[in-house]
Amino acid sequence: MIQTIKDQRYSKLGPSIVKALKSRSFDAYYFDTEAEALEKIVSLIPKEHQVSWGGSMTMTALGVQERLAKEGYNLLDRDKAQSPEERTEISRRALLCDTYLSGTNAISEDGQLVNIDGYGNRVAAMTFGPKQVIVAAGMNKIAKTLDDAIIRARNTAAPLNVQRFPHMKPPCNEHGTCHNCLSPDTICSFIVTTRFCRVVGRIKVILIGKDLGL
Repeated sequence: MIQTIKDQRYSKLGPSIVKALKSRSFDAYYFDTEAEALEKIVSLIPKEHQVSWGGSMTMTALGVQERLAKEGYNLLDRDKAQSPEERTEISRRALLCDTYLSGTNAISEDGQLVNIDGYGNRVAAMTFGPKQVIVAAGMNKIAKTLDDAIIRARNTAAPLNVQRFPHMKPPCNEHGTCHNCLSPDTICSFIVTTRFCRVVGRIKVILIGKDLGL
């Protein structure tokens, strides 16, 4: 029942978020289902493109990387690195790939993206480098205002994301809430707001009418 009500709200709100994103020169789409979103994402990636990604639970949940691997795309996958040094090198090479896949921590209703990053590789790629960036986001990432989006990124997304890394010891991993810390393990080194897509359509946002990602 609750999910049905959410679905109804999302289907009404989604198109208005798409309109707001397009007003800021993003390319944007809304889909009710994960299957529709997956097909659209794959259709946006030319077969000759080299593809890489940052840590995106939404892209993984949609099955994007698995689908691209099965279809023989040229993938730069840092998770296949044999050492920390190789992982870093793959992340650096990803900054010059053709298509970069990402999630987002929050989107304001007026169409601004907010992202928090520990090392900065994901937000760096979103800002400059890859020929195109495809962002997938569940409608649970929508926040009313830019301030609300920043609050969501810092107080919901970051404390949830760090739970995936039990070896890291920022305060939020112990207490579950943001302490505005300066821990060496902080995953909040960079907080980036993308308020306009300077190269028209370079960043493509795929909204899905479900709760996806953190």
